[in-house]
Amino acid sequence: MSRLLIVNAHPLEPVVGQLGDRSWIEVAEGRIVDTGTGSPPSGEHRVIDAAGRTVLPGLIDAHVHLVANTLDTREAATWTPGYAAVRSLRAAEQMLRRGFTTVRDVGGADYGMAQALAEGLVPGPRLIHGGKALSQTGGHGDLRPRSEEGRPCCHTPGFARIADGVEEVRLAARDELRKGAAHLKLTVSGGVASPHDEVSAVQYTMEEIRAAVEEADNAGRYVTVHAYHARAINRALEAGVRCVEHGNLLDDTTLELLVERDAFLVPTLVTYEQLALRGRELGLGEESYWKIAEVRDAGLAALERAHRAGVNVVFGSDLLGPMREAQLQEFDLRAQVQPAAAVVLSATATAARLLGMEGQIGTLAVGAHADLLVVDGDPLADLSVLSSRQKAYVIKGGEVV
Repeated sequence: MSRLLIVNAHPLEPVVGQLGDRSWIEVAEGRIVDTGTGSPPSGEHRVIDAAGRTVLPGLIDAHVHLVANTLDTREAATWTPGYAAVRSLRAAEQMLRRGFTTVRDVGGADYGMAQALAEGLVPGPRLIHGGKALSQTGGHGDLRPRSEEGRPCCHTPGFARIADGVEEVRLAARDELRKGAAHLKLTVSGGVASPHDEVSAVQYTMEEIRAAVEEADNAGRYVTVHAYHARAINRALEAGVRCVEHGNLLDDTTLELLVERDAFLVPTLVTYEQLALRGRELGLGEESYWKIAEVRDAGLAALERAHRAGVNVVFGSDLLGPMREAQLQEFDLRAQVQPAAAVVLSATATAARLLGMEGQIGTLAVGAHADLLVVDGDPLADLSVLSSRQKAYVIKGGEVV
């Protein structure tokens, strides 16, 4: 692995929240080994002259589904596992080229995909995966048609598996952890894309959630939950979960619990915009449209309330299939209610803390992975610098993409 030297750069350390003086950054063996403002070190390096551009840590998207490559369930049913895996890895490469050097998959990706990316067999971001999400029968992760009789096997196609009752939840949690899951995910409310439940539905009992939390804690992991409305979110937080996905219909108690427990919130605004604009053409069922309307407008207000309350807010997109090309538009939506510095922090250092990788990613600190973006302009003054597809350089683990 070659040594890399970036010179004439204005560093943006997200936790500082302001551009630094012209500096150099030295990279070796995939890590940042030194930084400075004086004369750069001598020696054999590949040199990148940033020419006054901004250098910041690679972006982190904490809510992706790499295996969700289509909204059309009939189309997906015709794909072999091999074909679906290739499509998923191609989607990962496209995320990297947008500037996302780390992604957290919250339903569907597995150890093999993470290993292929880690070994460089295919280009793509660092993949932090949670295996399959856990869903109760009839919950957000149960996508069977109503005509299907009987109880499914625990291993169902798609992003989730069925587990009912405390003992089944324990078994499913242990199994996903056995397969390398970095976190567990439970679906504890209804969802937009699931055809047979209502957003207002409360899924999983307190005892079932606590069983998953205990198993995750025993393994040094954590639980995140898919949840929209306060009744489901608050139950999950009281049961000890560390993170909430979506949260569009949260309330004041939710905000208090999130802050009190130092938990994390991962809003996903852009997915509702894209579903409303493109869902029908991409095969989304008509039964989902009234649910999109229910959560779409509430999402931005919930994000603003969470920011003002001091919640740990993390960047996530939750885009499916062809809609992923809008991944960077999440920055534009958040800029409507958050300062640019807060949005940048959500996609870097705060996300790294959620992932248990503080100091390793989402920072320009010496010793961190050399995941770097070189961009024209100042993201703190104009977030469109990040939402634009144009990046001067994307660097992951010291290698120029």
